[in-house]
Amino acid sequence: DTWDRLSKNIREIHMHNASFLSFEENYRYAYNMVMYKSGSMLYNGVRDLVAENVDRLAEEDIIPCFPKGTSSDPVQQGQENEFLLKALKRVWDDHTGNMSKLRDLLKYMDRVYTKANNVPEIWDAGLDIFLKHIIRPPIQDHILSAIVTLIQIERDGYVISRSAVKECVDVLLQLHLGQQDKETVYKRDVEPAVLRESEKFYKAEAQRLLATCDAPEFLRRVEVRFQAEKSRTDHYLHSQTGTPLRKILEEHLLIDNLSTVIEMPNSGLDPMVDLDKVEDLNRLYRLFEMVPPGIPTLRRALKASVLRRGKEINQASACTENGEATDVDPDKAETETGKVNGKAKGRAGGQPQTLILALKWVQDILGLKDKFDRLEKEAFLCNREIESALHEAFEDVVNLNDKAPEFISLFIDENLKKGLKGKTDVEVDIVLDKTITVFRYLTEKDAFERYYKNHLAKRLLYGRSVSDDAERGMLAKLKIECGYQFTQKLEGMFQDMKISSDTMQAYRKHLENTTAPTVEISVTVMTSTFWPMTHSGATCVLPEILTKSSKSFEQFYLSRHSGRRLKWQPSLGNVDVRARFKARKHDLNVSTFGLVILLLFENLDENEFLTYEEIQSTTMIPHGDLKRHLQSLACAKYKILKKHPPGRDVQPSDSFSFNDDFTCSMQKIKVSTVSAKVETTEERKETRERIDEERHYQMEACIVRVMKDRKHMTHNDLVIEVTRQLSSRFQPNPQGIKKCVENLIDREYLERCEDRKSYNYLVGCKACPHYCIRLMIVSRHSFIGL
Repeated sequence: DTWDRLSKNIREIHMHNASFLSFEENYRYAYNMVMYKSGSMLYNGVRDLVAENVDRLAEEDIIPCFPKGTSSDPVQQGQENEFLLKALKRVWDDHTGNMSKLRDLLKYMDRVYTKANNVPEIWDAGLDIFLKHIIRPPIQDHILSAIVTLIQIERDGYVISRSAVKECVDVLLQLHLGQQDKETVYKRDVEPAVLRESEKFYKAEAQRLLATCDAPEFLRRVEVRFQAEKSRTDHYLHSQTGTPLRKILEEHLLIDNLSTVIEMPNSGLDPMVDLDKVEDLNRLYRLFEMVPPGIPTLRRALKASVLRRGKEINQASACTENGEATDVDPDKAETETGKVNGKAKGRAGGQPQTLILALKWVQDILGLKDKFDRLEKEAFLCNREIESALHEAFEDVVNLNDKAPEFISLFIDENLKKGLKGKTDVEVDIVLDKTITVFRYLTEKDAFERYYKNHLAKRLLYGRSVSDDAERGMLAKLKIECGYQFTQKLEGMFQDMKISSDTMQAYRKHLENTTAPTVEISVTVMTSTFWPMTHSGATCVLPEILTKSSKSFEQFYLSRHSGRRLKWQPSLGNVDVRARFKARKHDLNVSTFGLVILLLFENLDENEFLTYEEIQSTTMIPHGDLKRHLQSLACAKYKILKKHPPGRDVQPSDSFSFNDDFTCSMQKIKVSTVSAKVETTEERKETRERIDEERHYQMEACIVRVMKDRKHMTHNDLVIEVTRQLSSRFQPNPQGIKKCVENLIDREYLERCEDRKSYNYLVGCKACPHYCIRLMIVSRHSFIGL
């Protein structure tokens, strides 16, 4: 009788008529049944009533909402599936509301009977009933299909009711498969179905995008897909689905297509770099960063891109005739800007083609470096791996050009010259800072030092430097990069210029108290160990008028410095001379060799001439220098001499006469010497031989220094240590190190051990003092330029 009354009231609760019932009365019914040993009847009876109600709800609310499947319209399909999910949510809310009321009524049963009989409490039993009676075929299949279909409809670009899916997912997340099993229905059924359909979809999506989109559009679409799936996971799928779903996108949209996207014709990495598509490159970087092989793939592609562009620059910089810098056409040769008393200027033609190529090479490399530096910062967010790849690529590019040391030195030389138009001191300094960046990539820094020393010497001797501060600033930059030893001799050149200035002031004061020579001279005294020695052989027979002036200075100098020897270098000097022509007088600025040649024509009649052989035998100027200076005087813009027969090239059979008919609107004229700015093949070969010789001595000195410190080393360790110490100047060849070791063994600096793989240092060798004495003698020799 008690159970009949209680069961009737439970049915009223299921029909939402609980407001007419007495909670206390029904609670006592349940209490009495447990007290009088009818707990089993109560427990099982309630379960049957709940199951009966759930079946009723399924028949009335869920099954009628099954999608008909007759429409192909995605919008209508979405609405049908939303109705089904909303029906499930209504049934769930109804069921949980009823179970909440029953749990309150049956608290005593849960506290006493369920624990004693080891059965689930009524709430848990209600969830289990819902799982078995609702989440079952065919309802289960329709629910899963509805969720997957709605996701697919949204992926296709249509709007769905996200709340309907979320409510359904929340229901399935609360349904566990057992009392001890923490796996939910969502984890067991929904997530695998979603992942399975997602993998199928994104496999096809990747192929479709590759076939219809260029690289930037592909990346945009992929990024949108990642954002959409993240939003989907955050809003209505469970967060635990996000990781495997993301892996599916990464695998099929990215990992499988990394190289394909980068290499897409007309839209891949190279075209994006060419067109400065920073936003697209940044998107590519962000997407590639998501997957492990992404950054290494991008790194390799960027390195290859820089190498390809660098090789194109290197090929473009190659001169004609296998890269040989031949003599420049006199009519087109560079004529230095001459400023005399702030008035007249003279300039003929433009720069030599070889010099233009050298400057363009450095400018192109700097432009390429600026471009990729900007991309590295703005697109690739200063990624260390990419920065390292770009560094390696630029180092390879710079060192692939065997003329790089010379070209970089020429570029610096051009930017530090006087009369450089269109650039302020600040702009020049910025360019030089960038040039130092390229200089860092050089492995042959000793070769650069030789070229830079030659160019610096000409700037200092000819007064071409833009400013002393700029020159010293450049030296400071080089010192920071390579250390004090690298710039020691260069700083010595500046010291010589300062000392020479003081010496000339003293000499002029000395002349005030004695008979001054006819020709006023300005002398620069150069220490032989600091200045380049390439001009040591270019001498000539000076006219008596110049000899008297040089002897006067020589006597003055030697009277102040004992134990020194002076050697004149006329090939480095220049002269201001006044020449009389029929029309007017002109003040000419020519080289010292040029003046020696012009003085030969001073006492000749108008119709007299001198042959090439006569000029050479009288002056003893070397043939190469003589031809260049005769070209400058007779074949260039300002034809001070006449060449017979006329032509641009000087031959030993030619003869020359003074050009009395010369005319020019300017009073002061600078006659520049025709010369190539870039080394010829022969000159480069000679320079290379000198560099190799210097490297040989440096390797030997380094080996002795290392072995003196270590006493005993294996061959491999010695090679590694010598390479490490010399790498700041050049990259030594292991075979070259081996030859130096053999040489030192022959000279008893080292001995080979019995294992034939290591060496011992021999203490007390007799060769060291010999080198010290030789260096002391050389350092006492000085050179002088007129």
